[in-house]
Amino acid sequence: MRIILLGSPGAGKGTQAKFLCEHYGIPQISTGDMLRAAVQANSPLGQHVQAIMASGALVPDELMIDLVKQRILDADCQKGFLLDGFPRTLPQAQALKDAGIDLDAVIEIQVADEVIIQRLSGRRVHPASGRVYHQDFHPAKISGIDDETGEPLIQRVDDQADTVRHRLSVYHQQTTPLIAYYLDLAALQTEKSPQFFSIDGSQTVDQVRAALIDVLGVL
Repeated sequence: MRIILLGSPGAGKGTQAKFLCEHYGIPQISTGDMLRAAVQANSPLGQHVQAIMASGALVPDELMIDLVKQRILDADCQKGFLLDGFPRTLPQAQALKDAGIDLDAVIEIQVADEVIIQRLSGRRVHPASGRVYHQDFHPAKISGIDDETGEPLIQRVDDQADTVRHRLSVYHQQTTPLIAYYLDLAALQTEKSPQFFSIDGSQTVDQVRAALIDVLGVL
């Protein structure tokens, strides 16, 4: 099973990606992890990546495609893989196709922006332990106070409503053309066209999980 999983920040993509990888016995391929591994291995490709990153420049799409192509040759990808964080843009998706990397499914976990904002902006964290609370869904016994230590909880900058709105805006700018691209590919219904599915991510974790298994079961 070769999958791309799309979803805005806070849509629950990480939770469902982990489940799908365990369920199908496939690795989650993170472009960030691949970049770090290439650098650590000190391969020619890794040395090139390190030089680019050290200069502060973005790693070119062509190089990212080379990393993906190299990674999916590994033994753990024989049953497939789940791409995490790539492609992010239309040129990256086109480059993936041009490189002959076939996909079975592209799945979007769709959640309304206002639901995302409520999910993320309500989170509070105990910095020392990493314990996470939510003002609506999992509140602390005393508002703003960690249950176990009595220490103050904080709201991370990334979880502030204005920051979340900005992250969502960037996500939509990048991903809307990507979704249109994969919808058009799916409509071609050729042997190498991935199927496109949209899942309601406002449901419970178990309901989303069941919906994913349901749509992937038809492949």
